[in-house]
Amino acid sequence: MGVSSRTRHGREPVVRELTFDVRPGQVTALVGPEGAGKSSTLRLLLGLDEGRGDTHFRGSPLHRLAHPAREVGALLGDVPGHPARTVRSQLRMVGAAVGAPPSRVDGTLAATGLTAHAGRRLDRLSLGMDRRLGIGCALLAEPGTLLLDEPLRGLPPEERSWWYALLRAHAERGGTVLCTTADPREAARFADRVLAIDAGRLVADQDAAAFARSRLRPRVAVRSPHAVRLAGLLQREARAGGRGIEAVTESGGLLSVYGSTCAEVGETAFRHRVLLHRLTDESGDTAPDPSPVPPGDPAPDAPAGTPPEAPRAPRVRPARGGGPLVSAPVRPLRYEVLRMTGVRTAPLVMAGAVVASVILCVLLARSRAASVPLALAGWPALLPLPPAALAAGLVGALSLGEEHRYPALAALHGPLARRLRLLAAKLLVTAVAALLTALLAVGIGAAALALVYGPGSLALPGDAPALLAGWCALAVGCAWAGLLGAGVFRVTAAGVAAVLAVPVAVVPLVREAVDDPGGGPARSAAGLPGRLGELSWTAFPGWADGWPAAGTRLFAQPMGVALVLSLSVLICAYMVTAGRREVLRRP
Repeated sequence: MGVSSRTRHGREPVVRELTFDVRPGQVTALVGPEGAGKSSTLRLLLGLDEGRGDTHFRGSPLHRLAHPAREVGALLGDVPGHPARTVRSQLRMVGAAVGAPPSRVDGTLAATGLTAHAGRRLDRLSLGMDRRLGIGCALLAEPGTLLLDEPLRGLPPEERSWWYALLRAHAERGGTVLCTTADPREAARFADRVLAIDAGRLVADQDAAAFARSRLRPRVAVRSPHAVRLAGLLQREARAGGRGIEAVTESGGLLSVYGSTCAEVGETAFRHRVLLHRLTDESGDTAPDPSPVPPGDPAPDAPAGTPPEAPRAPRVRPARGGGPLVSAPVRPLRYEVLRMTGVRTAPLVMAGAVVASVILCVLLARSRAASVPLALAGWPALLPLPPAALAAGLVGALSLGEEHRYPALAALHGPLARRLRLLAAKLLVTAVAALLTALLAVGIGAAALALVYGPGSLALPGDAPALLAGWCALAVGCAWAGLLGAGVFRVTAAGVAAVLAVPVAVVPLVREAVDDPGGGPARSAAGLPGRLGELSWTAFPGWADGWPAAGTRLFAQPMGVALVLSLSVLICAYMVTAGRREVLRRP
């Protein structure tokens, strides 16, 4: 592996000409202080950040693999996903994305000790359980390589022991592990090999034993506003006494003294009136923690199947690229169904729309303010769209809006055609949801009218089948407009705005464009349905009053024309923006 991050705004790159290899069958630790470039290195290796260089996994670049999640499992911070999703739902959705069989979910829950917490929401997980869920998602596809960004930070000792055993077991099965940490002693404790970096450059590549001998010597840690002066005094006195010491100054008034004792350093500081804020011995002891817990077992003092409760930290939405490594889900249709049904938002929106439609249907029929078809749709004149169509648009907007707000997948820079499979699955699932909402609203509304006002209140016109087809087309079109709008602008609100723009802005423009202000029949669109009907009668003499004529009348209406135009523009915009992002991602 050899990578460098891209220079931004004239600043030095975070990672500079970093070259190393990670061997199978070993646990490799990437060690460095805060800001050394550890996280940036992992993101460069995974292709999630822009840079230059080559990274090969078993001889192949990651972006050329058909199923990268089966080669590499990554854990980069908190588990990304909707906070209302449960642990089991998250694993099932990720399993569909990486192509893991459903049976793997129960096995992963057992291996990570999360079986008792399968129904808990992501925003209710403790830090330890969140990390276990993260490694569970990474292991679903049984990858050979694990890349982990400081998974042990903030965990109690017993939870760290569980992680040590997990990493060791994966390496002993022939797997490859690269794990970052800021603590050199911890790296020497769990790793076979240690890579030390500083300022984005490799400064040491040693086995753990050599690293402990050379880098973890006992030292005296000092903090003083006069650290540089004290270092000089200590070295001068040591030379005068024929002793050899090493005094290393660091930022923030820190001083590390090797080859001396607290007593000697304190006496020198006292004699020369140097103020000390801290004076302590630090040991290089790297002995492993006693009684490590094997993978999948709980801590000794916890109930069976229960991981230790680390402090619960507030969940912060992770940056894009925190989830499984896929350029598109392996099973996009199953993934999208599980994504939509895994939280209650979409079902509640659909149910609320049906209830609102039924209430409006009964009220409109009572006031006789609308025809029976409009009453069944629950579409009063004051609303730009009926509740069912608005709900369909919102469900569509959530489909891609939540994908960007709560990214569960870390998309690699794969071909655009792969990601279009996910778009096709989303279009299909949102269309089914829209049709279900529309048909339930009409069906329950008809039953409510018959119950309240009697069967005679359902006096449907002769073109009822065509009206039903138009009603379904309106719902599906709104769902797709919301989905594409959210995909173009990467936010749910933009998808909702795209839906509302059809009746509010596009329909008036269509009417103004196709209707001749002078009333000339040759240029007026008012006679278009009739002319199309004559054309359909000529082409299909026996079906003149059937579906061809009904379809032509449907798409000749201003709302139909406006919806078709809007969808055409949104599809083109989505393809242009997706292609542009693909070009910008290329190094």
